[in-house]
Amino acid sequence: MFGIDTWRSPELLYLLLLIPLLIIWYVFRERKSHPELRFSGLKAFKSLGKSSKAALRHSLFVLRLLALTLLIIALAGPQSVSSKKNVNIEGIDIVIALDVSGSMLARDFTPDRIGAAKQIAGQFILEHPDDRIGLVIFSGEAFTQAPMTTDHAMVIQLLDQVKSGMVEDGTAIGDGLATAVSRLQNSKAKSKVIILLTDGVNNMGSIDPLSAAEMAKLYGIRVYTIGIGTEGYAPYPVQTPYGIQMQQMKVQIDQDLLKKIASETGGKYYRAENNKKLKDVFSDISKLEKSKITVHKFEQKNELYFPFALIALILFVLEVTLRYIVFRKLP
Repeated sequence: MFGIDTWRSPELLYLLLLIPLLIIWYVFRERKSHPELRFSGLKAFKSLGKSSKAALRHSLFVLRLLALTLLIIALAGPQSVSSKKNVNIEGIDIVIALDVSGSMLARDFTPDRIGAAKQIAGQFILEHPDDRIGLVIFSGEAFTQAPMTTDHAMVIQLLDQVKSGMVEDGTAIGDGLATAVSRLQNSKAKSKVIILLTDGVNNMGSIDPLSAAEMAKLYGIRVYTIGIGTEGYAPYPVQTPYGIQMQQMKVQIDQDLLKKIASETGGKYYRAENNKKLKDVFSDISKLEKSKITVHKFEQKNELYFPFALIALILFVLEVTLRYIVFRKLP
């Protein structure tokens, strides 16, 4: 009713334990102060009505108890608290650069490399609600699939549409990285990140991967590189006269190049050999790149003792008035 949030001196509320003790004392005193008279019958008193004053005399004690209760509450200092929070979020600008070359259809992941990358990258996007995220895909060439945005539903929708064969086949790591850098070069975010995921060796494109890494470093962009694929050989679907059949193909990932790109830009290189390890990689990147949230809290306390003290005073005056005017005892 009064919106009490806290107390200035809550220990004074223990004084309320006196209320039940006073009630016990009052009942005991009333019994002792009214001696009993024994009569052989009550017939003689039937014509006598009950006095309203006698019936209401206990109201004096009730008024005093209420006044005392409210006075104790007022002394304990009830307060309401008005709070206000200012939340400042410093998000991260992230571009996911995803290899969509034909080799990403290898089945050493479930359902395949590109399917696993889409699923785990989608979960990563959902876990960064305060960050701007963009999507670049590359194969023999590169282009922006989703611009930098906080509309993560749109990014995930565009990610779901990604498939191998969207662009000329090949692996243009340099072009993919340079396109991702161009998405971030004008970013005002304090933290700018590229997650580059590939399963091959740079064999196409017009931009050298290390030159693209130099560009990323120039704009203060960290690049986390991920080499996706098992060691040795992986099953790959091949079209034959008898339909699609699996053939074992050698996994070739230029790990030295990916390590140099990550090292040059202050990022980190990862190797993911299955779905679980790829999920762990994105989880580790999430831990390394967290949005900075600063919360400033302001509180204002308002005193609420006055209504309690005022009602207690009114009840006390009423009790004294009734006691010495209405219920006054004659000598």
